[in-house]
Amino acid sequence: MTEKAAAKPAGAGAFSTFERMVAWRYLRSRRKETVISVIASISFIGIMLGVATLIIVMAVMNGFRAELLSRILGINGHLVVTPVDLPLDDYEALATRINGVPGVRYAIPLIEGQVLATGLAGPGNGALVRGIRGEDLAKVSLVSGNIREGSLTGFDTSEGVAIGRRMADNLGLVLGETITLVAPEGDATPFGTSPRVKAYPVTAIFEVGMSEYDSSIVFMPLSEAQLYFNMEGQAQSIEVFVDNPDGVDALKLKVEEAAGRPIYLTDWRQRNQTFFSALQVERNVMFMILTLIVLVAALNIISGLVMLVKDKGHDIAILRTMGATRGAIMRIFLMTGAAIGVTGTIAGVVLGIVVCLNVESIRQFFSWISGTVLFNPELYFLSRLPAQMDLGETASVVAMALVLSFLATIFPAWRAARLDPVEALRYE
Repeated sequence: MTEKAAAKPAGAGAFSTFERMVAWRYLRSRRKETVISVIASISFIGIMLGVATLIIVMAVMNGFRAELLSRILGINGHLVVTPVDLPLDDYEALATRINGVPGVRYAIPLIEGQVLATGLAGPGNGALVRGIRGEDLAKVSLVSGNIREGSLTGFDTSEGVAIGRRMADNLGLVLGETITLVAPEGDATPFGTSPRVKAYPVTAIFEVGMSEYDSSIVFMPLSEAQLYFNMEGQAQSIEVFVDNPDGVDALKLKVEEAAGRPIYLTDWRQRNQTFFSALQVERNVMFMILTLIVLVAALNIISGLVMLVKDKGHDIAILRTMGATRGAIMRIFLMTGAAIGVTGTIAGVVLGIVVCLNVESIRQFFSWISGTVLFNPELYFLSRLPAQMDLGETASVVAMALVLSFLATIFPAWRAARLDPVEALRYE
């Protein structure tokens, strides 16, 4: 046994130096092998672009969802408490009890109503008035931390409102000017209900970065909203912000017990179910479609290797007659094809990471080149293009590309190993 081991040539094992040398030689371009080299290059570029595109698209969709979620949950409560049977005239005591529930960050009494907002310019826009106490508005950091003009100091006694930057621009308003709000349900008269019209000074202008909020929400002091919507001494609902939005189910029972009265609870997932379900479906479909790019590139590896096996039939026959086993021939072509897949995947990951880190700059550059607004915030809600890479998702893309690349090499390598050296040399 020892003598046989000693007699075995050095480097003759599986994936030995000899096999790697031959595989590398077949990868190099020669003048008469230009077509094969071009196919290998196309396969490399295809895998690189496929992996990069998958990483970029998944990162942008993850970022889009995360940005929307942070803004939606940054302004709207994670749980909404609405009264059953009786009006919510004990909202202060109820909010205090809910604030004492472990896991609850804060509870905010609110009044909401749809109005028509008009200013100095434009025909007017539909708006959502949110009546809120100044101390509670200060807790909503997405708004209080993004005040561009004015201040929320003395908000309860200012008799003014805070509006978004886009609403101010659309209505031609600046700080200190008045915005006129028209509510369809106003005072009852002998001739029916007349709309309620009232003007308020703009005391603050905010910009949260989500066009739907910046263009449509008006924050009004709660006491003023009670008068405006004929709800003196009442609140419409209580919005509850929690430490862990994904764990709201565990808090529902505790909030109901703390309320001490009949209430109806809805969470953020129920209120936005259609929107986020559509995002998830779109994300999954995009992943399936873009995977086809990598699959096509893998098929190019098959065609390139098949042509390489056909072109190298004479070399394979000589290697076999010199003692190379079928396993050695198969491993040589496996390494040749796998090298294309591995290098293409690595290059795709690098390209994808570079684009994801600079996606907003790239968007601005192409907007400047084309002279158009790419990723219009009026259509896509956000004012910037987000990208958030997920380590597990990126790893799954890499694994998928590598598996497809290795599978693509099996058939051509098997054909090379099955080649009969006698037949290959018969007509030489």
